[in-house]
Amino acid sequence: MSDRITVDPLVCHGKPCIRGMRYPVENVLEWLASGMTMDEILADYEDLEREDILAALAYAARLTHVKRMGLVVV
Repeated sequence: MSDRITVDPLVCHGKPCIRGMRYPVENVLEWLASGMTMDEILADYEDLEREDILAALAYAARLTHVKRMGLVVV
């Protein structure tokens, strides 16, 4: 995952991105959450690879590993 997800203060304001390109992890997750399939994403963004999308999902999963969660107001 470390070679797929990069953080560079000069790219997308330092947000975690796919391989240093201007594809923030959050965008990939939003596309998936909106119902786009991996194949649709890959067709629309030809410089992305399947492993990039899987790395974005793994990155998000890792961020959810918490010992305890306080009250969240949405």
